[in-house]
Amino acid sequence: MKLLLTAFDPFGGEKVNPALEAVKLVKDRIGDVEIVKLEVPTVFNKSIQTVAEAIQKERPDAVLCIGQAGGRFDMTPERVAINVDDARIPDNEGNQPIDAPIFEDGAPAYFTTLPIKAMVKAMREAGIPASVSNTAGTFVCNHLMYGVLYTLSKNHPDVKGGFMHVPFITSQVVNRPAAAPSLSVDEIVAGIEASVAAIGQYQSDIKVAEGKTH
Repeated sequence: MKLLLTAFDPFGGEKVNPALEAVKLVKDRIGDVEIVKLEVPTVFNKSIQTVAEAIQKERPDAVLCIGQAGGRFDMTPERVAINVDDARIPDNEGNQPIDAPIFEDGAPAYFTTLPIKAMVKAMREAGIPASVSNTAGTFVCNHLMYGVLYTLSKNHPDVKGGFMHVPFITSQVVNRPAAAPSLSVDEIVAGIEASVAAIGQYQSDIKVAEGKTH
């Protein structure tokens, strides 16, 4: 099995992106899963194009995109991406779309095709806090997740795809005026590797309660 593992470059004034720092350290092979890594620009449209071209070139069996969600406490595989860009801040090239569809001919939303509940279970068993997230936001992370799932549904329907957010790393929160949750780079790496192992192991997701009341 071949998995395309992507991560964004730093954005929003941060000097590092924990997603990228962790992905760089992930093993190149986990069990029977061969991993191809890709750095992605935190830029609307260009991010989708970058990953779509890599999918066409590498022909992976699965795609897992990683992004930063500062303020979250745990590793959070995303359940769904919605067809809207509503950027609170500009991307790395100054683009700031508001209330704009990602693809005019796309579905209102696409659901992940990765075994996200199995991924959460594997991360917890590895000692990493994790939970299913039901919102990927409306910035470039949701944009890329939607774009990847749109691309796969149109051109590569047998390829699984999805997105996972990770918290800040410790170095990002040391000098913040207000306390912010974080994990170490090594913990994020362990979480990603456990998730990749679960993707390789499970053809379909496990059925356990991971919903939220609000």
